[in-house]
Amino acid sequence: MLRLKGISASYGPVAALRGIDIEVAEGEVVALIGSNGAGKSTTLNVISGLIRPDAGEMELLGRSIVGETAEAIVALGIVHVPEGRRIFPKLTVEQNLRVGAYSPRAHAKEKIAREQVYALFPRLHERRAQAGGSLSGGEQQMLAFGRAMMAQPTLLLLDEPSLGLAPIIVEEVANAIEHFRASGVTILLVEQNAELALSLATRGYVIETGRIVLADTSANLIENPQVWASYLGQEDWEFADPPRHEASPLGTP
Repeated sequence: MLRLKGISASYGPVAALRGIDIEVAEGEVVALIGSNGAGKSTTLNVISGLIRPDAGEMELLGRSIVGETAEAIVALGIVHVPEGRRIFPKLTVEQNLRVGAYSPRAHAKEKIAREQVYALFPRLHERRAQAGGSLSGGEQQMLAFGRAMMAQPTLLLLDEPSLGLAPIIVEEVANAIEHFRASGVTILLVEQNAELALSLATRGYVIETGRIVLADTSANLIENPQVWASYLGQEDWEFADPPRHEASPLGTP
């Protein structure tokens, strides 16, 4: 569905992405994990048209989307939920949701989509007349997800959806991601919480200093001692037995 080949991007003289290759098949949940500053958010910003790549190819369903505007990319069905939620704090919950359905492809299904959002997140229904800025952090994340649902995505880009949330709310986030997947939405998930990301995804990529350094199934990445040491917070952890699989470097598993 989505294919990035040799994508490079920079902020002025600073290289942020250095020739990355990523593929996401239709219906997949794919995780992109790495430390702060590795290039995870930049990758999503490039895909959603917020940053123009310096080089490389980017295709959605075989169509090049390099150089497309962010608005045009949303119209193609790519919806980006950025880090930090970025809801409209002075708009009510319901008004925030309506903003998500502004495109012609989504507007026709606005009422049905809103009912689905409220069914999935009952607290948003209870607070539908409240200003978005008055919600808790977890409720704002639910609102950001709900706004994404309103846009009728075919490909959902999620940037650090669990960041700063209490464990019980993280569980709700995981349930929401599973709801998207079950409804047929393809997902590219960026997370510092690598354990959460790999538990939700079927495949994953590890990015370091703007380069993809590992690509494999989630099960194999979880077993890989390098991933454990660097991204799962287990520097002193060792396998009792050798892992059953090694992660494949720099390529598709």
